[in-house]
Amino acid sequence: MPAPRTPSVSARRRALLGGVTSGRGALLRVRVAVGALVAVIVIGTVGYVVLGFTPLEAMYQTVTTVATVGFREVRPLGAAGMVFTMVLILLGVGTVLYNLGVLVEAVTEGHLREHLERRRMDQRISDLSGHIIICGYGRVGRASAAHLLATGHAVVVIDSDPERLVGVEVPHLVGDALVDDTLREAGIARARALIAALEQDADTVYLTLSARALRPDLVIVARARTVDSKAKLQLAGATRAVNPQLIGGRRMASFALYPDVAEFLDVVMHDEELDYRIEQVRVPEGSPLAGQSVGQVDVSGRSGAQLLAVRMPSRGHFVPNPPPATVVEAGATLIVFGDPGQVRALRELVGTPQGGAG
Repeated sequence: MPAPRTPSVSARRRALLGGVTSGRGALLRVRVAVGALVAVIVIGTVGYVVLGFTPLEAMYQTVTTVATVGFREVRPLGAAGMVFTMVLILLGVGTVLYNLGVLVEAVTEGHLREHLERRRMDQRISDLSGHIIICGYGRVGRASAAHLLATGHAVVVIDSDPERLVGVEVPHLVGDALVDDTLREAGIARARALIAALEQDADTVYLTLSARALRPDLVIVARARTVDSKAKLQLAGATRAVNPQLIGGRRMASFALYPDVAEFLDVVMHDEELDYRIEQVRVPEGSPLAGQSVGQVDVSGRSGAQLLAVRMPSRGHFVPNPPPATVVEAGATLIVFGDPGQVRALRELVGTPQGGAG
């Protein structure tokens, strides 16, 4: 007996689009039903005006007729008026019943509630700026979101599987991250970074290409499921390509060889309750520190943060424990160790906005 086949990515996308189309179709039916009711009222009002009613009398007569409340006629009706009223009753009752059916269907199936929730979520996302977009809410995406939220950063999650997003309180979108419109809805134009954690490397490469085309300056961190795909993701435009299995294996080896060092770095980088952090601070163009030597900058003395390394734009690589004579270039990245107050003082010293990552 053949093993059951797992639905393909394209099949899941078709199912997702089918659900979205169904929701939009229900809302469209509501609009059509309401529009038809308005049209019947307008036609009835115009008809009664032609029969000699005033506009107010005509609208009153139309509403009472369509609603079948049984009030008497505002004015006596001739033969033409009686025929028109019968036609209006048939049209009006049919339209009202159709409206009731459509509204009951939309309410019972949850389409209206979903639409209102989607509107609120879209508003929350449109208010965000400097947030991080996480595409794919599997194990890697959830872990990334949890750490970012714990450290006070705004997050928008995109996933094509609505089951993964049930009960998720953070701003999120049920959609295909490979579609440019979905990335635009997630606020990619205002985002600080994007984390691509999709199930397939081919999808991650496509997402990276799309995101890079939409935002050439965006920081893109892509999850690579294989070692070979890292190079492809970087060629596609990823700022960093990360293989969780490779990193996990190296961390396990580090704990085996240097347990105290590995634990210290793990606590400093990932323990949200610890005040001290290893942070990066970019030296912008026009900074008062640009062009000065490390000895003149005196990061520790002026801010309290410890300077661990520096990366110069002209060199590209890190210079650990830089000598005092090392000249800090504009655009350099300082890797420092300190508490939030010390890092904040250093950002003010170099002229970097709060929250700037560099």
